[in-house]
Amino acid sequence: MSNSRILTAASIATLLLAGCAKAPEPAKTAADNAAGATAAGAKSTAAATAGAYLPDPNRKYPERVLWGDEHVHTGWSADAGLAGATLSPEDTVRFVRGEEVKSSTGRPTKLHRPLDWVAVTDHSDGMGTINELRAKNPEFMADPTAKGWYEAMASGDPAKAKAAARAAISAQATKSLPKIFMDPKWLTTAWEKTVDIMEKYNEPGKFTALIAYEWTSNGERGENLHRNVIFRDNGDKTRGFMPLTTFQSAVPGRAGTDPESLWKWLSDYEEKSGGRVLAIPHNANLSNGWMFREARYDGSPLTAGWATARARWEPVYEVYQYKGLTEAHPMMSPTDEFANFGIWDWADLNGNPKPKGAVKFEYIREALKEGMRLQDQLGTNPFKYGMAAGTDTHTGLPTGGEEDNFGGKFVQQEHGIKNRWDGVFQTRKDGGVQKDWTLMAAGLMGVWATANTREAIWDGMMRRETYASTGPRITVRFFGGYGLTAADATAGKLVATGYEKGVPMGGDLKPAAAGQAPTFLFAAMKDPMGGNLDRVQIIKGWVSADGKTHEKVYDVKWAGDRKPGADGKLPPVGNTVDTKTATYANTIGAPELSGSFTDPEFNAKEKAFYYARVIEIPTPTWMNYDHAQFQADPSAEVPLTQQERAVTSPIWYNPH
Repeated sequence: MSNSRILTAASIATLLLAGCAKAPEPAKTAADNAAGATAAGAKSTAAATAGAYLPDPNRKYPERVLWGDEHVHTGWSADAGLAGATLSPEDTVRFVRGEEVKSSTGRPTKLHRPLDWVAVTDHSDGMGTINELRAKNPEFMADPTAKGWYEAMASGDPAKAKAAARAAISAQATKSLPKIFMDPKWLTTAWEKTVDIMEKYNEPGKFTALIAYEWTSNGERGENLHRNVIFRDNGDKTRGFMPLTTFQSAVPGRAGTDPESLWKWLSDYEEKSGGRVLAIPHNANLSNGWMFREARYDGSPLTAGWATARARWEPVYEVYQYKGLTEAHPMMSPTDEFANFGIWDWADLNGNPKPKGAVKFEYIREALKEGMRLQDQLGTNPFKYGMAAGTDTHTGLPTGGEEDNFGGKFVQQEHGIKNRWDGVFQTRKDGGVQKDWTLMAAGLMGVWATANTREAIWDGMMRRETYASTGPRITVRFFGGYGLTAADATAGKLVATGYEKGVPMGGDLKPAAAGQAPTFLFAAMKDPMGGNLDRVQIIKGWVSADGKTHEKVYDVKWAGDRKPGADGKLPPVGNTVDTKTATYANTIGAPELSGSFTDPEFNAKEKAFYYARVIEIPTPTWMNYDHAQFQADPSAEVPLTQQERAVTSPIWYNPH
């Protein structure tokens, strides 16, 4: 098979017999049709391709993973709109459901496969203002700065539009936005329209349109502390609650950019509406180390109340998105051979160089370790996060994971633009340049949910039964418990046994009895339209008696007859990518990998976490697909192949 994007009958059988979950039927693509698959009369919607997903009444646990994007911006976000995005939340929802829409430049575009759910998260700060600016509202035209931004946006010059967007971001961070942009009347109108759109397209059992927004804290000098606010509720409760902006504070005497202000707003919402809401912290690599630093926003020491609030409102963290990955960093994880992937350590939102030492406080593996240490001090683990992912697209067209259909971060990087990888995404204030090729077509979130509804998906996030993928729709199960055996990892048995005798990803193990050690069951199946699997790893982090944190990566299952070398490292799986044509073959790797793992170094007195990471065989990057389409030659620094992956939420062990 020359191109592995074609789903074979054998791989379908493998999926159905694996016993991991009920796999959804994939959407048909041009490749499927060319192979003889019939698509006559098929509708391009989530309901048509996968069918309504309702729970089996005889099962009390999730049977199927639901794929979605928790971080999407439309032209109603100020920075996206200034940069040229014109699409509305309705355009976005139609797109993720599988419909063809026209991009902001007029190009027809469509996903290969629809999503099961989406959260449109336009920025609360300035929401709805760019619509008015684009319409030349006299109130905006009367302000010189706003008028200048309009002229840049309307000039047709991508560089001018991008500069205007950067200027607006900087002004918001430095609290120098024109007052007209802070008038709450624009937000009120845009929010009510957003809620109405999500209500219109929400179809319980078929497709979930989550009501959401992004709270847009940029710190004092550009530290990105954004959070995506996700509601469990319908419009009857959310319509009347205007999103929190950084122009206001829910906590008297504290800055509107302080996350504690958001947590107070979330608490007030639940108390007044009777509803439920959570927040997902933005990928931290633009936070200047503030996302996981061990101090409150004002620099004062952490408190028990602070830790309790953070743990209460933020169950999952965005580990993958277009602007890089923040699972692990080679500086802190030098023995992890897969840590140096998607690293985006660059600057803050204003182009300031990253402060020395900031990197340590921007990666989730470090935060997971430090959170266990802080638990002894604060009584609560403030960084007990499950894994989430989204695109953070600012085009209204989330194409996370579709390397051959990558729509770009901003309109200036839209698919179809020749040599777009050579563009300058950001210029740093010391003169450094960040190229567009460093952006990734990354960010899909899998949620194990009992039904495709707002309530079930939100509940899955809240209990952390989630995982993050750089794009491939790899099916992953991960359980931990005592008394589990290798025989429990067999097809048809793993899931029921995992729930009966253990806990799933996101769960907590009970303290071990004398002589006990936890066993973990894992199973991973390839994306039906993606590459085979290289290996499954289990990452362990723990805190020793002296208060120091540690980590170790275990290869627990791999494809082929490879054996670890003298250094303990597993040989590479190989590489079948033809970079001239951007194709690859599934002649290496495995369609599925499953098994069990018992921690050989378990210490019942030490706090620990464990999560699974599934690595694919090498496949083409979006730059390689562009290279093949345009017959252009990117510079040697541009990566043409990559090994995509998925990481599960951890399972925690606490001896007390």
